[in-house]
Amino acid sequence: MASSEKRKGNAAERAVVQYLKEHGFEQARRTQAGTRHDIGDIDGIPNTAIEVKNHARIDLAGWITQLEAEMQAKGVPNGVVVVKRRGKTDPAQWYAVTPLHVWLELLKGGS
Repeated sequence: MASSEKRKGNAAERAVVQYLKEHGFEQARRTQAGTRHDIGDIDGIPNTAIEVKNHARIDLAGWITQLEAEMQAKGVPNGVVVVKRRGKTDPAQWYAVTPLHVWLELLKGGS
């Protein structure tokens, strides 16, 4: 990954962590790069894998496949891909994408 892409990704991850902390998830933190199993970009949210994307091109199918692998590696029922929205710096305006079955369980009050 080019250094400018890495910087964009790191900045997006930091913004999401800060947003989560401001909204009551004080344990949110970026995961360590180079871990044996990829469990997502952000940890500290119970039962959840979080992947953050800041790309010009959208690849929902690829990102959901990656997320599902991270959910399995982490052993959690919930997961979300947070996608930075073009022209928006506030993470509250970014997209949260998850498989329908995960969203349905969240609506039902699942873990």
